[in-house]
Amino acid sequence: MRVGVIGLTYKRKLSFIFFLFLICFFNGESMQAANDDGNLGQKIQQILDDSPGLAGALAGISIRSAKTGEMIYERGAQTRLRPASNLKLLTAAAALETLGEDHVFQTELYINGVQVGHVLQGDVYLKGKGDPTLLEKDFDELAASLKQRRVKLIHGDLIGDDSWYDDVRYSQDLVWSDEQEYYGAAVSALTASPNEDYDTGTIIVEVTPGEKPGKTATVKLKPETDYVKVINKTKTESVDGNKEIEVERSHGTDVVTVTGTIPEHAGVTKEWISVKDPTEYALSLFKKSMRKHGIKVSGERKKGKTPVGADLIATHQSMPLSQLLIPFMKLSNNGHAEVLVKEMGKEAEGEGSWKDGLKVARNLMNGMGLDMQTIIMRDGSGISQVNMIPANEITKLLYAVQEKTWFPAYLNALPIAGDENRMVGGTLRKRMKGTNAAGNVRAKTGTISGTSSLSGYVTTKRGEKIIFSIIVNNFVEEKGITAIQDRIAVMLAEQENLLGSGL
Repeated sequence: MRVGVIGLTYKRKLSFIFFLFLICFFNGESMQAANDDGNLGQKIQQILDDSPGLAGALAGISIRSAKTGEMIYERGAQTRLRPASNLKLLTAAAALETLGEDHVFQTELYINGVQVGHVLQGDVYLKGKGDPTLLEKDFDELAASLKQRRVKLIHGDLIGDDSWYDDVRYSQDLVWSDEQEYYGAAVSALTASPNEDYDTGTIIVEVTPGEKPGKTATVKLKPETDYVKVINKTKTESVDGNKEIEVERSHGTDVVTVTGTIPEHAGVTKEWISVKDPTEYALSLFKKSMRKHGIKVSGERKKGKTPVGADLIATHQSMPLSQLLIPFMKLSNNGHAEVLVKEMGKEAEGEGSWKDGLKVARNLMNGMGLDMQTIIMRDGSGISQVNMIPANEITKLLYAVQEKTWFPAYLNALPIAGDENRMVGGTLRKRMKGTNAAGNVRAKTGTISGTSSLSGYVTTKRGEKIIFSIIVNNFVEEKGITAIQDRIAVMLAEQENLLGSGL
């Protein structure tokens, strides 16, 4: 027989009600005591309330235990927001899972013809297989292999083969005005980088003052190439003159125009500009390397596919993916992200395209427990304004990857707050310095118009490892937005007993 409160005697009713009161009272005391230890939710709310730049903006904040995956705090964390470069967290994880941390990119040199003495009667093919780290010295090494064969004249053409990937150069949502920028460079299976930051498909324009005021400034390309044409409309000013240099590549061309003024005795001004066609750019550098080794080409420099039966005479290998992740993630390299997407498509689906690569990435993310019904993934870099993901899905990924064998390489690639070394601190090297978060927070940054994000790992004072994701969208003024993220990350680092906070 069921007996409720109504069926009890008056005396027993009072006792039962008093008992319930005590339970509620002590439970409330217990919760309040836990929350009195910093009250994480109140602290975060105070940070947000103190930030006028958030008026009218959207914020998604997700904080969970790295040990258990338990949610500690969330605010707007199930709302889809633009992640910017935090999307690279997904791309890197998918690439490591698909390709493996030991994966390397190859560049191959073929000849198709007959060598008679010092003359090769036939064509030379340079075949790219996606390496985004090729430098001028690497082309020199490939050219040296021809010299070792005592070739001095190519009686034929020099042909660049970029057929490893499809011929679509830009991700679907890239705006045309970004095409000249280093972060919007075209993607090709045969490409080159100007220095060891490996901004693939770009060239550095260096501007130095002329001999005296009134003279045109000196403009140089690094690396030097005849593929890019330079129009110099600069002027050298007196020592106290203004420094206003602009470098632009005309849309759809490889004509770079440099305008403006530079003071006498000023230092070098550098600007990274993307090239229109990375394949032709790489081919121009290889031909220059051949000239260095005394090898002439009588025919044309063009693009084509390496014929079956051509002789492979040299191969260059990139660094393994575990090392490539460092410039990719530390410096937030968009070109690397898109190459990895196409390489995943080539590896798993047989087609080096965004369509196939993104299909692979989505399937892998689904396998790691992410709800792909709430995620839009349109590229690998996060540059698209159409990409969408809730903060909770990012922390869910960061929890899941910890059990992967490649996780140490993944974690090592994340920027470390406050470390001035560019290949350690990366995009966080100037942030959170002099706080408990410095040398502690390992996180990926993200920035596009109206979007700022920060997601990663932090260890509290007590040694509890925490996963967090902070995404802010639709703000008008960018100034102060990263400071909000930093304050939250520092506050997490300073917590004494976060997992016991009752939140």
